[in-house]
Amino acid sequence: MDWSKTHVYSTLHICWAAQAGLYHHFGIKKVLLDRKLSGVFAHEVVRKSNMLFRGCDDVFYLPHSRHTTVDEAAVRADPRLKVLAQSNKAGIAVATDKAVRFLTGHAEYDRETLDAEYRRDIKAGLSVPVPENYYVNDAPAQGPRMCWRAHAHLIFANWLNYFVYQETPYDLQEIG
Repeated sequence: MDWSKTHVYSTLHICWAAQAGLYHHFGIKKVLLDRKLSGVFAHEVVRKSNMLFRGCDDVFYLPHSRHTTVDEAAVRADPRLKVLAQSNKAGIAVATDKAVRFLTGHAEYDRETLDAEYRRDIKAGLSVPVPENYYVNDAPAQGPRMCWRAHAHLIFANWLNYFVYQETPYDLQEIG
């Protein structure tokens, strides 16, 4: 992570990497949840002018699958960080400083990823909830419903376009 400060102009940390990055860069600790958070949740864009969400709807969906979360009060209290998107159920979805973005969900997940994780956990004898808002009629036997792909692609494309390609200086010595 320290290497990225001087060699990379923009970084996007996803899920556990977001939690690790918030701790490494800002000292914000993760918080253990009482039960696994698993499912596809609605998120509200709270900073609509941020280019990461250019072309996004005001509300978008992202999968989450984790046993821990970020300390929301600590994120909101740090003046170096801005919350860009949040969810009533999943908490802060995206926070940023000037060069680093923290995405707590799994925009990169394919249709079957949560299903594979759920079935793996059940097979291992773990007591995990059925992923919320993921299966048709919330029934694993009916298969998953995909509702995040378009926004996930848009968010990744916006990050690459606006924060990597357009803002990275030509002279990499200027990154520091």
